[in-house]
Amino acid sequence: MKIYKYLLFLLPPLFAFNKPYTRMPKVLLPGDGKFYDFRIPSIDGDIIDFSKYKGKKVLIVNVASKCGNTPQYEKLQELNDKYGNLVTILGFPCNDFAGQEPGSAEEIKQFCKKNYGVTFQLFEKVSVKGKNKHPLYQWLTDKNKNGWNTEEPGWNFGKYLINEKGELIKYYSAGMNPLSKEIVDDIHKK
Repeated sequence: MKIYKYLLFLLPPLFAFNKPYTRMPKVLLPGDGKFYDFRIPSIDGDIIDFSKYKGKKVLIVNVASKCGNTPQYEKLQELNDKYGNLVTILGFPCNDFAGQEPGSAEEIKQFCKKNYGVTFQLFEKVSVKGKNKHPLYQWLTDKNKNGWNTEEPGWNFGKYLINEKGELIKYYSAGMNPLSKEIVDDIHKK
């Protein structure tokens, strides 16, 4: 009788392994420090696998809708329109600086589309500093992970440039115009 109780105790865990895995992790952390290992939810909730950006430069920007730098959305969209064959722009809404991105995902999408015609990829709202810093921003700001950089965004619209090999190559301050000669030249460098 005791053996049956023991077997009944083991059966539920055995059957649990046969259940299909239905929940995808929100973020896949780069185990070996590679940019292309990230998988992050878009603003629409779709998981974006960063391996799709291999062979192209990527400009990562923490964005906000109620900031003095918000008009940079227009410049980012123009950069996307002019040089989208060379660089992919990824926008990460962030509410870390003076609460300047309080909106929901839907509100952010509508604001960006209506006011700036944004078509580049936006992601779920993240934290770019502090104890809740998103794993991508941990990678971007930890020299042990990215190879050299420790600088966090100082404000909304800080920019990080990743090269075609998935290496972080540059940080630009929040005030840097996305269409500046420096950024455009860096995008064109081989």
